Amino acid sequence: MLKVLWLVCFFVVLIWSGIGPKDQFTWFLEVLPALIGLVLIVISFQRFELTRLLYNLILLHCIVLMVGGHYTYAEVPLFDTIADWMGSERNNYDKVGHFFQGFVPALLAREILIRKSIVNGKAWLNVIIVAICLAFSAFYELIEWWVAIASGENAEAFLGTQGYIWDTQSDMALALLGAIISIIVLAKYHDRQLAKISVRAAN
Repeated sequence: MLKVLWLVCFFVVLIWSGIGPKDQFTWFLEVLPALIGLVLIVISFQRFELTRLLYNLILLHCIVLMVGGHYTYAEVPLFDTIADWMGSERNNYDKVGHFFQGFVPALLAREILIRKSIVNGKAWLNVIIVAICLAFSAFYELIEWWVAIASGENAEAFLGTQGYIWDTQSDMALALLGAIISIIVLAKYHDRQLAKISVRAAN
């Protein structure tokens, strides 16, 4: 039942996102990671079922991507309103996306590293998780750069810099912050869910 509900939520938001997006090219670029994630989840579900917490976070991350794809990250209405309240000219929805780019992958990396017994010791585990997330964030910035070179002006909505010269650095900083907060806030709850997975596997 939960699998069906997950898929329904995913596709409802995906369909909404794809109806009359602000920029078709940007929509494709932003939604593509969510589609790739869906394929990987479906392929790996039987062999490596993830914790419920992680599935829910992945869905939430996908929704963030789809909303950004529909409006473009620089024009999400709610964040225009927030910018007005704060007396700012910048729509900061893209910063939410980059925070999630660290927050959710941190739990994914943690789950794989623990369940595959790749790292011993919590201190090194946390260091490696943060390093993985920061590397992933940096690689995504490289992808944005390559897309910008390949597509020229068409990539402006995808980049979402809005004239901010430190956009790349702040994006990576927010992904780093997201990864650290994820570990601090969710580690104990994640451990309990991992224990349930272990019990089910043993039975």
